Amino acid sequence: MGKKSDVGSSFESGVDETVVREEVPVGAIKSVIACQLAEEMKKKKLSKTRMAKLMKTSRTQVDRLLDSESANVTIESLQRAARIVGRELRVELV
Repeated sequence: MGKKSDVGSSFESGVDETVVREEVPVGAIKSVIACQLAEEMKKKKLSKTRMAKLMKTSRTQVDRLLDSESANVTIESLQRAARIVGRELRVELV
């Protein structure tokens, strides 16, 4: 009988986790990514201007990437920025 309650607990935990994921606003995700990019740029001593040159884009675009409020960025831009700072962007459907 102990095993049945364990199974129920795991299922309920999984359901709770799924609900939490769905409630996370896109802005919060963008904010985390922007913060991580800024942190990695700082570690590598990359200015916004240098980052823009490495990304072959404008400094304005880098500003948008680092602005947690701006949703006007593409996944491709985020991937390029991540690669430059030695990280990987993962996007998945669950």
